[in-house]
Amino acid sequence: MAKKFGLGKGIDALLGEAKDEEISSPVSLQSVNSANFTPVFERNLPAGIEADENGQLWVKVAALKPNPHQPRTEFDQDQLQELADSIKEHGILQPVTIEDAGSGEFYIIAGERRTRAAKLAGLEKIPVQLKKYTDQKKLEVALIENIQRADLNAIEEAKAYYQLMEMSGLNQEEVAARVGKKRSTVANAVRLLKLPDDMQEAIVKGDLTAGHARALLSVSDRTNQRILFGKITGDGLSVRKAEELAGELNAGAKNKKNKEKDKKQDNRDPDFIELEQKFIDALGTKVQLKGSNDKGSITIDYFSKSDLDRLYQIIIGN
Repeated sequence: MAKKFGLGKGIDALLGEAKDEEISSPVSLQSVNSANFTPVFERNLPAGIEADENGQLWVKVAALKPNPHQPRTEFDQDQLQELADSIKEHGILQPVTIEDAGSGEFYIIAGERRTRAAKLAGLEKIPVQLKKYTDQKKLEVALIENIQRADLNAIEEAKAYYQLMEMSGLNQEEVAARVGKKRSTVANAVRLLKLPDDMQEAIVKGDLTAGHARALLSVSDRTNQRILFGKITGDGLSVRKAEELAGELNAGAKNKKNKEKDKKQDNRDPDFIELEQKFIDALGTKVQLKGSNDKGSITIDYFSKSDLDRLYQIIIGN
């Protein structure tokens, strides 16, 4: 049974105590760039790691590489600059957790944001804790650290949950226990990955909220889902309005399906009908072909400027 880590102590439980490698006070910019890094006791340290007179470990910022399982891909530059300014004034309050990557380089397991800010602040070396983790634990540590700080966007969080399940064979309930979340939270997050890429990108950019995403996911017909997306982004629908329209679209699709059962069979050329469906699948919107294989017209529907831009990119390209 998976061990539970509450958000209040989850990262500590994963990282361990490591008392001999903690610092008791902030490290100033001046001390970092001028400290004498001469080890004062014997310890088997990888090349590139140095210890000061207090036993604190240090490594050059240039030797640090991002965690290969880091779920976070977006870093706000203004927030990084604010942290860099704070580091210049107050120093680094918490060592960065790293793992030996070999050849004098190290993976950042927890603290990539601090590392980026330290580089902006001009630090040559930063205090670190040296650990060793499995791939699964690397992801858990990075995920929990970011969730505790609310640093992941909804899609990054969803991908991290999914990756954790794929890597470790955990189910949603077990993942929820690991990261201190409710199972429904994990389930709702992972469902976002069922949305098309452009809708996921809209969530990342903040054009869609989680509530809008749930409304889109409730639409059973792919074309109707595209219509709703166009309405949300083009008309700025509230979550409540989006949910109402989703219900109407689902009801309309059901009625249409029932009516089609009673309609006479489409007497158009089967190849022509199949071609129309291929256009619908490729463009993700309503498409009507009129005429025959030899001559006719094609009508493509769009529902907002962003939807028109999307169709332009598909048809015309960059």
